[in-house]
Amino acid sequence: MAFECDNKAKHSVIQMCKDLQYHVVGMPDACPRKKKIYFWSKRLSLWTLKLSLVIFCLVFVIAPFIYKYLYALQRSLVYLNFVSWPRNPNFSDPSAYKIEGVRNLYLTTDEDVRLGVWQILPEDLVKNDTDLTTEYFEDALKDGRDVIIYNHGNSGHRLAEHRMELYHLLRKKYHVICWDYRGYGDSSDIEPTETGLVSDAKFVYKWVLNQTTSNIFLWGHSLGTGVSTHMLGDLSKENIKKPRGLILESPFNSFTDEIAEHPFAKLFRPLPWFHYTIIDPMLQNGFVFASDKHIIKVDCPILILHAEDDLVVPYSLGKKLYETAQDFRRSTQGNVTFVGFETKFNYGHKYICRAPELPEMIDNFFITAAKESEDKKL
Repeated sequence: MAFECDNKAKHSVIQMCKDLQYHVVGMPDACPRKKKIYFWSKRLSLWTLKLSLVIFCLVFVIAPFIYKYLYALQRSLVYLNFVSWPRNPNFSDPSAYKIEGVRNLYLTTDEDVRLGVWQILPEDLVKNDTDLTTEYFEDALKDGRDVIIYNHGNSGHRLAEHRMELYHLLRKKYHVICWDYRGYGDSSDIEPTETGLVSDAKFVYKWVLNQTTSNIFLWGHSLGTGVSTHMLGDLSKENIKKPRGLILESPFNSFTDEIAEHPFAKLFRPLPWFHYTIIDPMLQNGFVFASDKHIIKVDCPILILHAEDDLVVPYSLGKKLYETAQDFRRSTQGNVTFVGFETKFNYGHKYICRAPELPEMIDNFFITAAKESEDKKL
C-alpha cells in the first residue's frame, strides 16, 4: 500500500513538472510548431526595433541635418512659391474666374523685375455698358475712394481661392490692388528673398502713390504681414507719404518663432539639435522677417486680426506682436488695435474674411485711422 502511494505521488510530481514546463517555458519538446512561433516572434520583434531605430534616425537626425545644409530646401519651404493653385492660371482674363471690372497689368521695377498686378474696381463702377478702357481704370483711382494694397502670404498667387474671396468683400466699397511678388504667379521668375519681396512691395506702394491722391491702406496676410511691416519700417526713414493705416491678418512676431511654433515643428522641437539644424540656418540664410523689430517703426494706425484656431501661425504669435507694438508705441505713431476671433467660428488661417462683422470693422478702422493720421500729421 505504501509503495502504491509513493508511485502515485511520483506520477503527480512528474505531471506537475510537465505542466509547469508547458505553461512557463511555453515550448515543450513535443511541440515543434510552438518553437517556430516563439522563434519568429523574437525575430519580428527584433526587426521592428531595428526598423523603428532606422526611421527615427532618418526623420529626427539625418533629415534635420540635410535641412541645415540645403538652402534651396529652406527657401522652398519658406516661400512655397512652387505651389500654384488653380493650375495654369490665365491672369489676363479675370472674368474667367468670376470677377469683373479688373485690369491686368505689369510693372517693371528699378531692378528690372516684372510684377503682375490686378487693379480691381469698386463694384458700383462696373456696369454692363461701361467701357473698361485703360483710361477708365486710371481715372477711377482718382475718384477719392480709399485704395487697399493687398500683400499676400506664401504659396500660390493672386488668384488663390481665399484671396479672391477677400477681394470680393473689399471691392464692395474700395479700390483693390493685388499683385504677386517676384517668383510668384506671372511675375519674374526670380528667386524670392526677404529683401527682394520688400523691394517689390515698396515699388508697388510708390506706384499707387503716384496714381492717386486718395487714402491708401496696406493689408498684409501671413507672410505678407512680415513684408508689410518691414517695408513700412524702411519707409519711416524716407520723406514719403505714409499709408493711412495697416491691417495685419494672421501675423507672426518673427519668422523664427513662427517656424518653432508651427505644428509640424513640434515633432522636432524637443531635439537637442533643433536650433542648430532648423532655426540657426534660417537666420544665417536671411529668413528673418522680424516683424517685432519693424512694427515699432511703423508710423500709422495698425489693426491686427487673428483667429484662435489658426493652425499655421499660432494665435499667440499675433498677440506677441501686438504686445510688442503696444510696449514700444510712441504717441505720435497712431494706435494699435487687436481683434481676435473665437475658435467656434472656424476661420482658421485664411478665412477671417467670412466674419460678418468684418466689413463694418474695416469701415470704422479706415475712418478713425484716416482722422488720426491727419491729426498727427503722419
